[in-house]
Amino acid sequence: MSTLTAGTPAATVTAGTRTSWAAVLTLARFETRLLLLRAPVLVAFAVYLGWTVWRTRTSWDGFPALQDADRATQGAPLLVGLAVLLCANQAVLRSRRYDTDRHLAVLVVQPWRRTAAHLLSVAAVALLTGVCVAGQFTWEALKPGAVGQGSPGELLVGPLCVLLFGAAGVLLARLVPSAFAAPLLIVLCLFFALLAPMASDEDSAARWLSPVVEESGPHPLPSELLGRPAAWHALYLAGLALSVALTAVLLSGAGRLRSLRAACAGAVLLTLVGAVAQSQGVPRETTEARTRYSVTPEKEQRCAERDATTYCAFPEWGARTDDWDRVLDGVRSLAGGAAQDRPLVVRQRVEARYGLAGDAAIDPATRPGEITVGTSWGGNRAPEFAVAVAGVLVAGTEAKAGGMCDGRMVTVMWLALADRPDPMADLRRVRLDDSDAGSAVVLSRTNPLSMTAAQTEVVRELLLRPKDGTAAKVRAHWAELTAPKVTTDRVARLLGLDEPEARDECL
Repeated sequence: MSTLTAGTPAATVTAGTRTSWAAVLTLARFETRLLLLRAPVLVAFAVYLGWTVWRTRTSWDGFPALQDADRATQGAPLLVGLAVLLCANQAVLRSRRYDTDRHLAVLVVQPWRRTAAHLLSVAAVALLTGVCVAGQFTWEALKPGAVGQGSPGELLVGPLCVLLFGAAGVLLARLVPSAFAAPLLIVLCLFFALLAPMASDEDSAARWLSPVVEESGPHPLPSELLGRPAAWHALYLAGLALSVALTAVLLSGAGRLRSLRAACAGAVLLTLVGAVAQSQGVPRETTEARTRYSVTPEKEQRCAERDATTYCAFPEWGARTDDWDRVLDGVRSLAGGAAQDRPLVVRQRVEARYGLAGDAAIDPATRPGEITVGTSWGGNRAPEFAVAVAGVLVAGTEAKAGGMCDGRMVTVMWLALADRPDPMADLRRVRLDDSDAGSAVVLSRTNPLSMTAAQTEVVRELLLRPKDGTAAKVRAHWAELTAPKVTTDRVARLLGLDEPEARDECL
Protein backbone atom coordinates (compact mmCIF):
# COMPACT_ATOMS: atom_id res chain seq x y z
CA MET A 1 0.00 0.00 0.00
CA SER A 2 1.51 3.35 -1.03
CA THR A 3 0.96 6.77 0.49
CA LEU A 4 0.54 9.88 -1.66
CA THR A 5 1.71 13.21 -0.29
CA ALA A 6 0.02 16.21 -1.80
CA GLY A 7 1.85 19.59 -2.01
CA THR A 8 0.40 22.87 -0.87
CA PRO A 9 -2.00 24.14 -3.48
CA ALA A 10 -0.80 27.26 -5.34
CA ALA A 11 -4.05 29.07 -4.64
CA THR A 12 -3.53 28.63 -0.90
CA VAL A 13 0.00 30.09 -1.09
CA THR A 14 -1.24 33.07 -3.12
CA ALA A 15 -4.09 33.70 -0.69
CA GLY A 16 -1.70 33.55 2.25
CA THR A 17 0.66 36.02 0.59
CA ARG A 18 -2.17 38.44 -0.10
CA THR A 19 -3.36 38.12 3.49
CA SER A 20 0.16 38.86 4.76
CA TRP A 21 0.52 41.99 2.61
CA ALA A 22 -2.95 43.14 3.58
CA ALA A 23 -1.86 42.82 7.20
CA VAL A 24 1.32 44.80 6.38
CA LEU A 25 -0.72 47.64 4.88
CA THR A 26 -3.06 47.65 7.87
CA LEU A 27 -0.10 47.78 10.24
CA ALA A 28 1.50 50.53 8.11
CA ARG A 29 -1.62 52.68 8.40
CA PHE A 30 -1.62 52.15 12.17
CA GLU A 31 2.10 53.01 12.47
CA THR A 32 1.68 56.07 10.22
CA ARG A 33 -1.01 57.45 12.50
CA LEU A 34 1.12 56.83 15.59
CA LEU A 35 4.18 58.36 13.93
CA LEU A 36 2.36 61.52 12.88
CA LEU A 37 0.92 61.94 16.38
CA ARG A 38 4.27 61.63 18.18
CA ALA A 39 5.25 64.86 19.95
CA PRO A 40 8.67 65.27 18.24
CA VAL A 41 7.12 64.89 14.79
CA LEU A 42 4.26 67.28 15.60
CA VAL A 43 6.68 69.87 16.96
CA ALA A 44 9.00 69.46 13.97
CA PHE A 45 6.16 69.94 11.49
CA ALA A 46 4.84 72.93 13.45
CA VAL A 47 8.26 74.62 13.41
CA TYR A 48 8.79 73.68 9.76
CA LEU A 49 5.44 75.06 8.61
CA GLY A 50 5.68 78.14 10.83
CA TRP A 51 9.15 78.98 9.55
CA THR A 52 8.11 78.35 5.94
CA VAL A 53 5.04 80.59 6.13
CA TRP A 54 6.89 83.35 8.00
CA ARG A 55 9.78 83.35 5.55
CA THR A 56 7.88 82.90 2.29
CA ARG A 57 5.62 85.89 2.95
CA THR A 58 8.50 88.31 2.33
CA SER A 59 11.17 86.15 0.69
CA TRP A 60 13.16 87.90 -2.04
CA ASP A 61 10.98 90.98 -1.46
CA GLY A 62 8.28 89.38 -3.58
CA PHE A 63 10.54 88.92 -6.62
CA PRO A 64 11.93 85.36 -6.38
CA ALA A 65 14.04 83.60 -8.97
CA LEU A 66 12.60 80.09 -8.99
CA GLN A 67 16.02 78.50 -9.58
CA ASP A 68 16.87 79.83 -6.09
CA ALA A 69 13.43 79.19 -4.58
CA ASP A 70 13.68 75.44 -5.21
CA ARG A 71 16.89 75.20 -3.17
CA ALA A 72 15.27 77.18 -0.35
CA THR A 73 12.91 74.22 0.25
CA GLN A 74 15.72 71.85 1.28
CA GLY A 75 16.98 72.93 4.69
CA ALA A 76 13.85 73.01 6.86
CA PRO A 77 12.71 69.39 6.14
CA LEU A 78 15.89 68.17 7.82
CA LEU A 79 14.28 69.00 11.16
CA VAL A 80 11.34 66.75 10.27
CA GLY A 81 13.80 64.09 9.15
CA LEU A 82 15.60 64.05 12.50
CA ALA A 83 12.28 63.81 14.36
CA VAL A 84 11.18 60.93 12.13
CA LEU A 85 14.52 59.18 12.69
CA LEU A 86 14.00 59.27 16.45
CA CYS A 87 10.34 58.30 16.44
CA ALA A 88 10.66 55.55 13.81
CA ASN A 89 13.51 54.05 15.81
CA GLN A 90 11.40 54.07 18.97
CA ALA A 91 8.44 52.57 17.11
CA VAL A 92 10.52 49.57 15.99
CA LEU A 93 11.83 49.12 19.53
CA ARG A 94 8.36 49.39 21.06
CA SER A 95 7.83 45.61 21.19
CA ARG A 96 11.18 45.11 22.93
CA ARG A 97 10.51 47.96 25.33
CA TYR A 98 7.13 46.52 26.37
CA ASP A 99 8.29 42.88 26.15
CA THR A 100 5.74 41.89 23.49
CA ASP A 101 8.15 40.24 21.04
CA ARG A 102 7.01 36.75 22.06
CA HIS A 103 3.38 37.65 21.35
CA LEU A 104 4.21 39.07 17.92
CA ALA A 105 6.08 35.89 17.03
CA VAL A 106 2.83 33.94 16.70
CA LEU A 107 1.21 36.42 14.30
CA VAL A 108 0.94 35.98 10.53
CA VAL A 109 3.10 39.08 9.98
CA GLN A 110 6.74 38.02 10.11
CA PRO A 111 9.39 40.36 11.57
CA TRP A 112 10.58 41.51 8.15
CA ARG A 113 7.04 42.40 7.14
CA ARG A 114 6.66 44.40 10.34
CA THR A 115 9.83 46.24 9.39
CA ALA A 116 8.34 46.90 5.96
CA ALA A 117 5.26 48.37 7.65
CA HIS A 118 7.44 50.75 9.67
CA LEU A 119 9.24 51.80 6.49
CA LEU A 120 5.91 52.45 4.75
CA SER A 121 4.91 54.73 7.63
CA VAL A 122 8.16 56.65 7.12
CA ALA A 123 7.40 56.91 3.38
CA ALA A 124 3.98 58.38 4.22
CA VAL A 125 5.62 61.14 6.29
CA ALA A 126 8.10 61.78 3.47
CA LEU A 127 5.15 62.12 1.09
CA LEU A 128 3.53 64.64 3.43
CA THR A 129 6.79 66.58 3.46
CA GLY A 130 6.71 66.54 -0.34
CA VAL A 131 3.26 68.14 -0.24
CA CYS A 132 4.64 70.90 2.02
CA VAL A 133 7.60 71.45 -0.32
CA ALA A 134 5.28 71.64 -3.32
CA GLY A 135 3.10 74.16 -1.49
CA GLN A 136 6.06 76.36 -0.60
CA PHE A 137 7.41 76.35 -4.15
CA THR A 138 3.97 76.98 -5.67
CA TRP A 139 3.53 79.97 -3.37
CA GLU A 140 6.81 81.41 -4.68
CA ALA A 141 5.92 80.63 -8.30
CA LEU A 142 2.56 82.39 -8.03
CA LYS A 143 4.07 85.68 -6.85
CA PRO A 144 3.66 88.33 -9.55
CA GLY A 145 7.39 89.07 -9.55
CA ALA A 146 8.56 85.46 -9.95
CA VAL A 147 10.96 84.64 -12.79
CA GLY A 148 13.03 81.64 -13.86
CA GLN A 149 12.30 77.96 -13.44
CA GLY A 150 12.72 75.41 -10.69
CA SER A 151 14.31 71.97 -10.82
CA PRO A 152 12.39 68.80 -9.87
CA GLY A 153 15.66 67.33 -8.64
CA GLU A 154 16.15 70.19 -6.16
CA LEU A 155 12.54 69.93 -4.96
CA LEU A 156 12.90 66.19 -4.25
CA VAL A 157 15.81 66.68 -1.85
CA GLY A 158 13.68 67.58 1.20
CA PRO A 159 11.27 64.61 1.01
CA LEU A 160 14.10 62.21 0.16
CA CYS A 161 16.05 63.39 3.22
CA VAL A 162 13.04 62.62 5.43
CA LEU A 163 12.78 59.18 3.82
CA LEU A 164 16.51 58.55 4.29
CA PHE A 165 16.54 59.65 7.94
CA GLY A 166 13.45 57.62 8.79
CA ALA A 167 14.86 54.51 7.10
CA ALA A 168 18.10 55.03 9.01
CA GLY A 169 16.13 55.05 12.26
CA VAL A 170 14.49 51.73 11.36
CA LEU A 171 17.81 50.16 10.34
CA LEU A 172 19.50 51.40 13.51
CA ALA A 173 16.81 49.70 15.61
CA ARG A 174 17.54 46.39 13.88
CA LEU A 175 21.31 46.79 14.25
CA VAL A 176 21.49 48.29 17.74
CA PRO A 177 18.29 47.61 19.73
CA SER A 178 18.92 50.40 22.22
CA ALA A 179 16.93 53.54 22.95
CA PHE A 180 20.16 55.56 23.19
CA ALA A 181 21.38 54.78 19.67
CA ALA A 182 19.04 57.17 17.80
CA PRO A 183 19.82 60.26 19.94
CA LEU A 184 23.54 59.57 19.53
CA LEU A 185 23.09 59.30 15.75
CA ILE A 186 21.22 62.63 15.73
CA VAL A 187 24.08 64.29 17.61
CA LEU A 188 26.50 62.80 15.07
CA CYS A 189 24.40 64.18 12.19
CA LEU A 190 24.39 67.64 13.75
CA PHE A 191 28.16 67.47 14.19
CA PHE A 192 28.70 66.64 10.52
CA ALA A 193 26.25 69.40 9.56
CA LEU A 194 28.58 71.87 11.25
CA LEU A 195 31.55 70.50 9.32
CA ALA A 196 29.80 70.42 5.94
CA PRO A 197 30.28 74.15 5.14
CA MET A 198 34.04 73.61 5.29
CA ALA A 199 33.81 71.60 2.03
CA SER A 200 32.32 74.51 0.10
CA ASP A 201 34.47 74.35 -3.02
CA GLU A 202 32.28 74.04 -6.12
CA ASP A 203 34.47 71.28 -7.52
CA SER A 204 34.62 69.30 -4.28
CA ALA A 205 33.18 65.82 -4.78
CA ALA A 206 32.89 65.13 -1.04
CA ARG A 207 30.35 67.86 -0.38
CA TRP A 208 27.77 66.15 -2.62
CA LEU A 209 27.78 63.12 -0.33
CA SER A 210 25.87 65.27 2.17
CA PRO A 211 22.07 65.07 1.93
CA VAL A 212 21.69 68.84 1.41
CA VAL A 213 24.22 70.97 -0.46
CA GLU A 214 23.36 74.59 0.13
CA GLU A 215 24.67 77.30 -2.18
CA SER A 216 23.40 80.83 -2.12
CA GLY A 217 24.61 84.21 -3.19
CA PRO A 218 23.34 87.78 -3.06
CA HIS A 219 22.22 87.73 -6.70
CA PRO A 220 20.48 84.94 -8.64
CA LEU A 221 22.10 83.42 -11.71
CA PRO A 222 20.32 82.29 -14.88
CA SER A 223 19.34 78.61 -14.77
CA GLU A 224 21.88 77.74 -17.44
CA LEU A 225 24.73 78.86 -15.18
CA LEU A 226 23.92 76.95 -11.99
CA GLY A 227 26.01 73.86 -12.70
CA ARG A 228 24.38 71.84 -9.92
CA PRO A 229 23.88 68.08 -10.57
CA ALA A 230 20.40 68.20 -9.04
CA ALA A 231 19.00 65.16 -10.86
CA TRP A 232 22.02 63.00 -10.04
CA HIS A 233 21.93 64.09 -6.40
CA ALA A 234 18.25 63.16 -6.17
CA LEU A 235 19.09 59.76 -7.68
CA TYR A 236 21.89 59.35 -5.12
CA LEU A 237 19.56 60.16 -2.22
CA ALA A 238 16.80 57.88 -3.54
CA GLY A 239 19.25 55.01 -4.01
CA LEU A 240 20.75 55.56 -0.55
CA ALA A 241 17.32 55.66 1.11
CA LEU A 242 16.26 52.47 -0.69
CA SER A 243 19.54 50.75 0.22
CA VAL A 244 19.10 51.57 3.90
CA ALA A 245 15.44 50.54 3.89
CA LEU A 246 16.00 47.22 2.10
CA THR A 247 18.98 46.44 4.34
CA ALA A 248 16.71 46.88 7.35
CA VAL A 249 14.22 44.43 5.82
CA LEU A 250 16.93 41.89 5.02
CA LEU A 251 18.30 42.06 8.56
CA SER A 252 14.81 41.40 9.91
CA GLY A 253 14.70 37.86 8.52
CA ALA A 254 14.16 38.28 4.79
CA GLY A 255 17.72 37.41 3.84
CA ARG A 256 16.62 34.28 1.96
CA LEU A 257 14.37 36.17 -0.44
CA ARG A 258 16.27 36.52 -3.71
CA SER A 259 14.01 39.27 -4.95
CA LEU A 260 14.83 41.46 -1.95
CA ARG A 261 18.55 40.75 -2.25
CA ALA A 262 18.42 41.70 -5.92
CA ALA A 263 16.45 44.85 -5.13
CA CYS A 264 18.99 45.83 -2.48
CA ALA A 265 21.85 45.30 -4.93
CA GLY A 266 20.01 47.44 -7.48
CA ALA A 267 19.51 50.22 -4.90
CA VAL A 268 23.22 50.15 -4.05
CA LEU A 269 24.02 50.39 -7.76
CA LEU A 270 21.71 53.41 -8.10
CA THR A 271 23.49 55.04 -5.16
CA LEU A 272 26.91 54.48 -6.74
CA VAL A 273 25.78 55.78 -10.13
CA GLY A 274 24.33 58.91 -8.56
CA ALA A 275 27.39 59.45 -6.33
CA VAL A 276 29.84 59.15 -9.23
CA ALA A 277 27.79 61.28 -11.61
CA GLN A 278 27.27 64.11 -9.11
CA SER A 279 30.96 64.33 -8.27
CA GLN A 280 32.17 65.42 -11.72
CA GLY A 281 32.31 69.11 -10.80
CA VAL A 282 30.99 72.03 -12.81
CA PRO A 283 30.70 71.01 -16.50
CA ARG A 284 32.97 72.76 -18.97
CA GLU A 285 29.95 74.01 -20.92
CA THR A 286 28.61 75.72 -17.79
CA THR A 287 31.98 77.37 -17.08
CA GLU A 288 32.11 78.71 -20.63
CA ALA A 289 28.52 79.95 -20.39
CA ARG A 290 29.32 81.76 -17.14
CA THR A 291 32.15 83.59 -18.88
CA ARG A 292 29.94 84.56 -21.83
CA TYR A 293 27.16 85.88 -19.60
CA SER A 294 29.68 87.88 -17.54
CA VAL A 295 31.87 89.31 -20.29
CA THR A 296 29.49 89.67 -23.26
CA PRO A 297 25.96 89.70 -21.84
CA GLU A 298 24.57 91.40 -24.96
CA LYS A 299 25.06 88.16 -26.91
CA GLU A 300 22.76 86.27 -24.54
CA GLN A 301 20.01 88.87 -24.11
CA ARG A 302 16.74 89.86 -25.71
CA CYS A 303 16.06 93.57 -26.10
CA ALA A 304 12.82 95.54 -26.24
CA GLU A 305 12.40 99.25 -27.01
CA ARG A 306 10.04 101.53 -25.12
CA ASP A 307 10.04 105.14 -26.21
CA ALA A 308 13.64 106.33 -25.92
CA THR A 309 14.79 103.42 -23.76
CA THR A 310 16.00 99.97 -24.79
CA TYR A 311 15.75 97.20 -22.17
CA CYS A 312 18.07 94.22 -22.61
CA ALA A 313 17.50 91.27 -20.26
CA PHE A 314 18.42 87.62 -20.03
CA PRO A 315 15.59 85.41 -21.35
CA GLU A 316 14.24 84.41 -17.93
CA TRP A 317 14.04 88.04 -16.79
CA GLY A 318 12.03 89.49 -19.68
CA ALA A 319 9.00 90.11 -17.46
CA ARG A 320 11.03 92.40 -15.20
CA THR A 321 11.27 95.14 -17.84
CA ASP A 322 7.90 96.52 -16.72
CA ASP A 323 9.25 97.09 -13.20
CA TRP A 324 12.44 98.70 -14.52
CA ASP A 325 10.46 100.92 -16.86
CA ARG A 326 8.26 102.29 -14.06
CA VAL A 327 11.29 103.34 -12.02
CA LEU A 328 13.15 104.80 -15.00
CA ASP A 329 10.15 106.80 -16.20
CA GLY A 330 9.72 108.26 -12.73
CA VAL A 331 13.32 109.49 -12.71
CA ARG A 332 13.32 110.71 -16.31
CA SER A 333 10.09 112.68 -15.81
CA LEU A 334 11.86 114.94 -13.27
CA ALA A 335 14.91 115.66 -15.43
CA GLY A 336 15.38 118.73 -17.57
CA GLY A 337 17.03 119.67 -20.83
CA ALA A 338 17.87 116.94 -23.29
CA ALA A 339 17.89 114.29 -20.56
CA GLN A 340 14.14 113.75 -20.88
CA ASP A 341 14.56 112.42 -24.43
CA ARG A 342 18.10 111.03 -24.26
CA PRO A 343 18.37 107.46 -25.61
CA LEU A 344 19.15 105.04 -22.80
CA VAL A 345 20.02 101.35 -22.70
CA VAL A 346 19.19 99.36 -19.57
CA ARG A 347 21.35 96.25 -19.68
CA GLN A 348 21.14 93.39 -17.24
CA ARG A 349 24.56 92.27 -16.06
CA VAL A 350 25.80 89.51 -13.81
CA GLU A 351 29.18 88.29 -12.56
CA ALA A 352 28.93 84.51 -12.75
CA ARG A 353 32.55 83.45 -13.12
CA TYR A 354 32.93 82.88 -9.37
CA GLY A 355 29.98 80.53 -8.93
CA LEU A 356 26.67 80.77 -7.14
CA ALA A 357 28.13 82.14 -3.92
CA GLY A 358 30.29 84.76 -5.63
CA ASP A 359 29.77 88.41 -4.75
CA ALA A 360 32.24 90.13 -7.07
CA ALA A 361 31.61 93.73 -8.03
CA ILE A 362 30.59 94.64 -11.58
CA ASP A 363 32.59 97.36 -13.29
CA PRO A 364 30.49 100.41 -14.21
CA ALA A 365 29.48 100.74 -17.84
CA THR A 366 31.53 103.17 -19.91
CA ARG A 367 29.23 103.49 -22.92
CA PRO A 368 27.13 106.69 -22.85
CA GLY A 369 23.53 106.19 -21.76
CA GLU A 370 24.02 102.57 -20.63
CA ILE A 371 22.61 101.64 -17.21
CA THR A 372 23.33 98.42 -15.33
CA VAL A 373 20.59 96.44 -13.62
CA GLY A 374 21.14 93.20 -11.74
CA THR A 375 19.19 89.97 -11.43
CA SER A 376 17.72 90.92 -8.03
CA TRP A 377 14.75 93.23 -7.61
CA GLY A 378 12.48 94.54 -4.90
CA GLY A 379 13.40 96.09 -1.58
CA ASN A 380 16.56 98.18 -1.86
CA ARG A 381 17.20 97.20 -5.46
CA ALA A 382 14.58 99.58 -6.86
CA PRO A 383 15.98 102.81 -5.30
CA GLU A 384 19.52 101.63 -6.11
CA PHE A 385 18.49 101.31 -9.76
CA ALA A 386 16.89 104.75 -9.60
CA VAL A 387 20.22 106.20 -8.38
CA ALA A 388 21.99 104.52 -11.32
CA VAL A 389 19.49 106.00 -13.77
CA ALA A 390 19.83 109.48 -12.28
CA GLY A 391 23.63 109.20 -12.32
CA VAL A 392 23.67 108.45 -16.05
CA LEU A 393 21.20 111.26 -16.82
CA VAL A 394 23.41 113.73 -14.97
CA ALA A 395 26.94 112.49 -15.74
CA GLY A 396 26.44 110.66 -19.04
CA THR A 397 27.97 107.31 -18.05
CA GLU A 398 28.07 105.08 -14.99
CA ALA A 399 31.84 105.39 -14.82
CA LYS A 400 31.68 109.20 -14.62
CA ALA A 401 28.81 109.08 -12.12
CA GLY A 402 30.87 106.92 -9.79
CA GLY A 403 33.62 109.52 -9.67
CA MET A 404 31.41 112.51 -8.86
CA CYS A 405 32.50 114.61 -5.89
CA ASP A 406 30.63 117.86 -6.34
CA GLY A 407 27.18 119.38 -6.10
CA ARG A 408 25.81 117.23 -8.91
CA MET A 409 25.32 114.51 -6.33
CA VAL A 410 22.43 116.54 -4.90
CA THR A 411 20.72 116.52 -8.30
CA VAL A 412 21.33 112.79 -8.72
CA MET A 413 19.88 111.84 -5.36
CA TRP A 414 16.84 114.11 -5.67
CA LEU A 415 16.06 112.78 -9.16
CA ALA A 416 16.39 109.20 -7.91
CA LEU A 417 14.24 109.54 -4.81
CA ALA A 418 11.72 112.34 -5.33
CA ASP A 419 9.25 110.15 -7.25
CA ARG A 420 9.53 107.22 -4.84
CA PRO A 421 6.57 106.36 -2.53
CA ASP A 422 8.64 107.08 0.61
CA PRO A 423 11.66 109.20 -0.38
CA MET A 424 13.15 109.55 3.11
CA ALA A 425 12.96 105.82 3.79
CA ASP A 426 14.60 105.10 0.43
CA LEU A 427 17.33 107.63 1.20
CA ARG A 428 18.22 105.56 4.24
CA ARG A 429 17.97 102.29 2.30
CA VAL A 430 20.45 103.26 -0.41
CA ARG A 431 23.06 104.46 2.09
CA LEU A 432 25.45 101.91 3.50
CA ASP A 433 24.93 102.99 7.10
CA ASP A 434 21.10 103.35 6.77
CA SER A 435 21.34 106.99 7.88
CA ASP A 436 19.84 110.25 6.64
CA ALA A 437 22.50 112.57 8.06
CA GLY A 438 26.24 112.96 7.63
CA SER A 439 28.44 111.57 4.89
CA ALA A 440 27.85 108.07 3.57
CA VAL A 441 28.44 105.60 0.77
CA VAL A 442 25.52 105.16 -1.65
CA LEU A 443 24.99 101.57 -2.75
CA SER A 444 24.89 100.58 -6.40
CA ARG A 445 25.04 97.38 -8.47
CA THR A 446 28.35 98.65 -9.86
CA ASN A 447 30.79 100.95 -8.05
CA PRO A 448 29.21 102.85 -5.14
CA LEU A 449 28.73 106.60 -5.04
CA SER A 450 29.42 108.89 -2.08
CA MET A 451 27.59 111.77 -0.40
CA THR A 452 29.09 114.46 1.78
CA ALA A 453 27.37 115.67 4.92
CA ALA A 454 26.46 118.93 3.16
CA GLN A 455 24.95 117.11 0.20
CA THR A 456 22.93 114.91 2.56
CA GLU A 457 21.59 117.97 4.33
CA VAL A 458 20.47 119.59 1.06
CA VAL A 459 18.91 116.38 -0.31
CA ARG A 460 17.03 115.81 2.93
CA GLU A 461 15.58 119.33 2.82
CA LEU A 462 14.57 118.95 -0.83
CA LEU A 463 12.80 115.64 -0.23
CA LEU A 464 10.72 117.21 2.52
CA ARG A 465 9.49 119.91 0.12
CA PRO A 466 6.72 119.52 -2.49
CA LYS A 467 8.06 117.64 -5.50
CA ASP A 468 6.51 119.79 -8.23
CA GLY A 469 8.03 123.05 -7.00
CA THR A 470 11.51 121.59 -6.85
CA ALA A 471 11.06 119.89 -10.23
CA ALA A 472 10.35 123.25 -11.86
CA LYS A 473 13.57 124.71 -10.42
CA VAL A 474 15.56 121.64 -11.54
CA ARG A 475 14.32 121.98 -15.12
CA ALA A 476 14.93 125.73 -15.13
CA HIS A 477 18.56 125.41 -13.95
CA TRP A 478 19.33 121.97 -15.45
CA ALA A 479 22.50 123.02 -17.30
CA GLU A 480 24.12 124.56 -14.21
CA LEU A 481 22.92 121.83 -11.83
CA THR A 482 24.59 119.17 -13.97
CA ALA A 483 27.77 121.08 -14.78
CA PRO A 484 30.99 119.45 -13.52
CA LYS A 485 32.56 121.09 -10.45
CA VAL A 486 29.36 122.87 -9.43
CA THR A 487 29.47 123.35 -5.67
CA THR A 488 26.90 122.08 -3.19
CA ASP A 489 26.36 125.65 -1.95
CA ARG A 490 25.55 126.81 -5.48
CA VAL A 491 23.11 123.93 -6.02
CA ALA A 492 21.36 124.77 -2.76
CA ARG A 493 20.92 128.43 -3.79
CA LEU A 494 19.61 127.48 -7.25
CA LEU A 495 16.99 125.23 -5.65
CA GLY A 496 15.86 127.86 -3.16
CA LEU A 497 17.67 126.64 -0.04
CA ASP A 498 20.15 128.23 2.32
CA GLU A 499 23.73 127.11 2.16
CA PRO A 500 24.24 123.89 4.19
CA GLU A 501 25.93 124.08 7.55
CA ALA A 502 27.50 120.63 7.35
CA ARG A 503 30.95 120.00 5.87
CA ASP A 504 31.25 119.37 2.15
CA GLU A 505 34.17 116.95 2.02
CA CYS A 506 34.10 113.80 -0.08
CA LEU A 507 34.82 110.43 1.48
